[in-house]
Amino acid sequence: MKFVRLIFFLCLSTYIPRMLPALFMDKIQVSGKVSIFLQLIPYTAMASLIFPAILYVDENIWIGIIASLVAVIASLKKLPIIGVVLSSVIACVILYMFVFS
Repeated sequence: MKFVRLIFFLCLSTYIPRMLPALFMDKIQVSGKVSIFLQLIPYTAMASLIFPAILYVDENIWIGIIASLVAVIASLKKLPIIGVVLSSVIACVILYMFVFS
């Protein structure tokens, strides 16, 4: 029973700080620059998480670089997210099979 209570309070302690900003964000007025800054945070966080993985995906650094370039080109062509991921994976498979084998 202690374990269940511990898990419950740990879940509550992580849920409350995430829920409160979402509840009150409609009532908070921010300037245009702050709004733009807040909108760009998810993109910068994702880029900072993905970029190191691109460089260390394999012993050969070019696999990650070429696959990321394919993903960028596919996203600039406005492909859906699954198309971007699949094109990058297919580029990796082709590189492994024919170029860097």
